[in-house]
Amino acid sequence: MSASSTPTHDPYAALRIPDFRRLVSARICLTIATRIQGLVVGWQIFRLTNDPLALGLIGLAEAIPSISVSLYAGHVADSVRRKNIIVVTVAVLGLCALALALLASPAGLPLLSRQAFYTWPLYLVIFVSGIARGFLGPALFSFMPQLLPDRERLANAVTWNSTTYQAAAVLGPAIGGYLITWGVANSYMVAAVLLLVALGQFAAIASRPLPALEGEKPGLQESILSGLRFIWGNQLVLAALSLDLFAVLFGGAVALLPVFAVDILKVGAAGLGHLESAPAIGSVLMAALLTYFPLRRHAGRKLLWAVAGFGVATILFALSDSYELSLFLLFLTGAFDSVSVIVRSTLLHTFTPEHMKGRVSAVNNIFIGSSNEIGSFESGVAARLLGVVNSVVFGGFMTLGVVGLTAVLADKLRKLDMTPAKQEA
Repeated sequence: MSASSTPTHDPYAALRIPDFRRLVSARICLTIATRIQGLVVGWQIFRLTNDPLALGLIGLAEAIPSISVSLYAGHVADSVRRKNIIVVTVAVLGLCALALALLASPAGLPLLSRQAFYTWPLYLVIFVSGIARGFLGPALFSFMPQLLPDRERLANAVTWNSTTYQAAAVLGPAIGGYLITWGVANSYMVAAVLLLVALGQFAAIASRPLPALEGEKPGLQESILSGLRFIWGNQLVLAALSLDLFAVLFGGAVALLPVFAVDILKVGAAGLGHLESAPAIGSVLMAALLTYFPLRRHAGRKLLWAVAGFGVATILFALSDSYELSLFLLFLTGAFDSVSVIVRSTLLHTFTPEHMKGRVSAVNNIFIGSSNEIGSFESGVAARLLGVVNSVVFGGFMTLGVVGLTAVLADKLRKLDMTPAKQEA
């Protein structure tokens, strides 16, 4: 190997690429802004309604449009320059943040007065942001590999992408919890400014042409359905996506954290920010650990044990009445979830052809991205029917059931080995 070549184990290989650094910086600002906005809107709606189901409806209001446009958005991401899609959708998200700030200002507060549908303007803005997010996800996923000069840096780029995302997810809720004390409208304005910064950084990245397509260009219907066929035809990827889908769908307690912060742990807005940040801290540290000790031998078994640990930590969190213990258990849920995120992302980037990454990412968005919001709705409904604590305990046990079922039915995932020799074979 010559002195000028990239070191095999260079932990900063991807970060040495200027456009990748811009992408990472933009995603940090984008993630912090959306996390601030998500926490603040949850706090605002719970204070307006005092109803856990209203928190679940936030997730549903974002998931429905995101799922509805996902397959078409994947087709667009493989048909239109991906940078253009990113710039437009981030601009829309910035306008949504400004709209929320206006609604929370003295001029907009009369719209949120207590009448028949007094929270509908907030849900409407969330609905629009869900459409934007549906188009943004596939474009971002498929644009990132185009910034890399070679596939040797792909695994390093995936790890940095995940680690910086989770680090931003730590900062967002923590900042949001303190910003609420400064005012809801001001909190939304901070999110809008961060989105503007992200927009500028995305705009500074050089545009890339679409990857070359082998054969004839498929029609719209064939293009939209090809992502589904690809996932369905790859049993390993399908099993990993399904495991993550149902674990997030049933096991997530994040949507109900405002209830735990206010009614159970009694720690207020600042405490809510720390509770929201705890899973992301666990994710960051686990991602950093996996950078030096990557999952290779028996990766499938380790993945199953990690998702099982996520379910157990969720159950114990629901039963805890100690703020410190609750923080630690949420930290564990994030650490265990990070294993699943990195394995799934690596499998998707490794097995998906470049010209199909937008469409496959769109299916991934339906499986995973929107399952967070649908899981929030499920949590809200379960909390209304079973009570907040019982609903989270139920979700944790359902997660354990999904792990057991996957271990029995998904033989390829259980035997997954990610050592380089096995992957090449």
